Amino acid sequence: MTIKITADSTCDLGKEQAARFGVAIMPLTVVLGDEVFHDGVDITPQDIFDYVSKTGILPKTGAPSIDDYVEFFKEQLKTADAVIHINISRLASSSHDNAAVAAKKFKGKVFAVDSMALSTGQGLLCVKACDLAAEDRKPAEIVRILEELRHRINTSFVPDRLDYLHKGGRCSLAAMLGAKVLKLHPMIDMKDGRLYAKKKYMGGLERCLTNYLKDLKESYPAYDRARCFITHSNCERETVEKVRAQVESMFDFDEIIETVAGCVVTGHCGKNTLGVLFIYD
Repeated sequence: MTIKITADSTCDLGKEQAARFGVAIMPLTVVLGDEVFHDGVDITPQDIFDYVSKTGILPKTGAPSIDDYVEFFKEQLKTADAVIHINISRLASSSHDNAAVAAKKFKGKVFAVDSMALSTGQGLLCVKACDLAAEDRKPAEIVRILEELRHRINTSFVPDRLDYLHKGGRCSLAAMLGAKVLKLHPMIDMKDGRLYAKKKYMGGLERCLTNYLKDLKESYPAYDRARCFITHSNCERETVEKVRAQVESMFDFDEIIETVAGCVVTGHCGKNTLGVLFIYD
């Protein structure tokens, strides 16, 4: 039985990773003024930075429609017996609800899974689904395992600045200004499908990222060693390499995969945001 794994573009698997694991990507839309783009197709994170710098306005994002999902699933089923589609958290987008409605039209051949995550927290479920499909697991079994695992995914990140989160209504002006003056960097975590500020670090970004990694190590002493993702929104190369070196010394992952956040995630978090994401026991 051939099972195709698919996901929303918010999973932040780049073209290289999507091709490697065989994941088909459904792009969300990004609206800059009067122009509509498709995440990961015809717009880059730099376009987001340039637009916000010029206008002071965050881009708008949109979920694929039910009809969009129907056409997408129909195309995947041309070469597969079943499709398992992994959505961004339904509390962050209407994508899952639309995909679930579309899936019902295929009479048990398409399964829509709410990842209760975003970015490579969602991506981790996609890759795990690919692992399970390669083991010839049945679709219903894969879905059951994914729905259990989604409660054990560390989806967290540290933004360099809070201006994007402020513009998006996710932090107050006072909090943004206070963070700037005091050099505070929050650890944004995801619980039950929602983002929240779990902790605050003080100092420069690299120092805060080091403390963030120490907290991850302490919080999750047991974890799935298969892989982790270092996902960032166009961080400086030196910063990413330092984080990678620290992850290698502090953890024991078989593979560390670096990805750059797509335009939907970047549009909400801003430049120089970085997270280390993995499945924990």
